[in-house]
Amino acid sequence: MKEAATDRGTMSQLLPELYAPIQGGLHQVEEVFRDVLRSKHPFVDDLVRYGFRLGGKRMRPALVLLSGLACAGLGPTHVVLAAAVEMIHTASLIHDDVLDEATMRRHLDTVNVRWDNETSVLLGDYLFARALCLASSVDDVFACRELNNASRIMCEGELRQVESRGDYGLNEDQYYDIIRGKTAALTAICCRLGAHYAGADADVEDALHQYGLHLGVSFQITDDLLDVLGDEAKVGKSLGTDLLKQKSTLPVIRLLEQLPPEVRVKLVAQLGACGPRQREILRPYWDSTDAIAYAREKAVVFSQLAAQQLDILAPSQARDSLMGLAEFVVSRQH
Repeated sequence: MKEAATDRGTMSQLLPELYAPIQGGLHQVEEVFRDVLRSKHPFVDDLVRYGFRLGGKRMRPALVLLSGLACAGLGPTHVVLAAAVEMIHTASLIHDDVLDEATMRRHLDTVNVRWDNETSVLLGDYLFARALCLASSVDDVFACRELNNASRIMCEGELRQVESRGDYGLNEDQYYDIIRGKTAALTAICCRLGAHYAGADADVEDALHQYGLHLGVSFQITDDLLDVLGDEAKVGKSLGTDLLKQKSTLPVIRLLEQLPPEVRVKLVAQLGACGPRQREILRPYWDSTDAIAYAREKAVVFSQLAAQQLDILAPSQARDSLMGLAEFVVSRQH
């Protein structure tokens, strides 16, 4: 895989290039949002509109559309399902902000800060419900079944992460298993839905599902690196929340593995007791171990595994964009 640029400006220009083959489809997705996410109650209407301002790169709907286009072509079902997965994703972000007690996302106050936790939880539930209603408009049960299953796996992943808080004995395989659930399950189902509703063969559908799974793992490892090293002004969201909630992410797992037992015990005690100073406490340890380089390398490995799944597809612009997204997820700065 060729080396991708890491300049923030370059990265912000890259996504529109990668999305170019599906630009029309993404515009239609935005039209679905305007039509579906509308309420006769002004408070609900304002809340939903604000919640969607906190949405991100539209990567999940792009994966539905690019996967479909790379297989055979797009139809109205792809647009509907692309909108549904973005609603699920946005709902999960709003819920995550409550769990993490985050105060900023995309340079804006989170819903829990602007309103409160109760409003945030209900808004997330509302978006989940609207997403499943939208998916049910598809003529067969496949989409609803797959989205429901992916949502279940996401929730299980989040619950397992809650269970593991403060467990600094969590190993690398357990970490991967958790993030395959909480993050990668949705990116994987985006790709499967795109392929399925383009009429792809089962082996192509499975390959794209695996592409999405590896892509999601790479994306989450990069997110976890940003959480310990990123600049909030650039990233645009609250950082250090994983450390504050005592979640063992890959950089921390690798770091603790390399420390002498007595140093490890001391650091674990500090991480469990120091409040919001974890990033500061960890800073000198990053320079004395390979933890950061190791986590970055693993993000690249999963990105490459994702890209390898695309060998099954015929050459096309959409396939090139899927390859480009595999590079993007490890190079992004926000």
